[in-house]
Amino acid sequence: MNQEYSGGGDPAKSLELLWGLQSKPTRGPKPALTVPRIVETALRVADAEGLAAMSIRRVADELGVGAMTLYRYVPGKNELIDVMLDTVYGELPLREVEGDWRARLDEVARENRKLYLAHPWLLQVATSRPPLGPNLMAKYEWELRAVEGIGLTDVEMDAAVALVNGYVHGAVRSAVEAATVIQRTGITDKQWWEAHEPLLDKIGDTKRFPLASRVGTTVGIEFDAPYDSEHGFEFGLARVLDGIATLLDGR
Repeated sequence: MNQEYSGGGDPAKSLELLWGLQSKPTRGPKPALTVPRIVETALRVADAEGLAAMSIRRVADELGVGAMTLYRYVPGKNELIDVMLDTVYGELPLREVEGDWRARLDEVARENRKLYLAHPWLLQVATSRPPLGPNLMAKYEWELRAVEGIGLTDVEMDAAVALVNGYVHGAVRSAVEAATVIQRTGITDKQWWEAHEPLLDKIGDTKRFPLASRVGTTVGIEFDAPYDSEHGFEFGLARVLDGIATLLDGR
């Protein structure tokens, strides 16, 4: 995947776009475009073809205008990506879940997973410098409420949220990569497994690799594939939450 970075543009211009602080002309004809329309078009391209296909020129072509026209509204691709991220974060329902902290963090994980699966290009954007827009702030506030008042320090609250989100990011990446290889090869995991199965008896050395042979065969039979992303996600999320529970129980 080609890697992009949030926060790579002009901070002042990104914040103006994120919070709608750009000065609006008081005279002259009504602008032909708006930032939300530009972002909507950019999202449509990125969702369908990946972030590599999204450029100022491509978005301009989709809108039927010249690239220079877009620069009147968006300074560049970096700032556009920041607004795209914040716009997508706005899709999170931010529901308040009844139950304990575990139920709330479980909801955080699942909703973030849905967002990644709906917009796989999110995996291509490193967010160590997050776009500080209203939707990101609302997302962070909602995630922190999941662990408020359960016995963690402020730093630990932030770390717990980061731990869950980091786990989801890695788990979804595996799921997206598995789906992509099926799309590009035209072969399902089951077909891939069936094609290899007759050869395994010839190359398999159960004496040399007893555990790999036994466990790998069991997994293959269970899932008709060398890996199942749904099972992996459920297993891993439970263990992440178990770890936080152990920390709390120790207090």
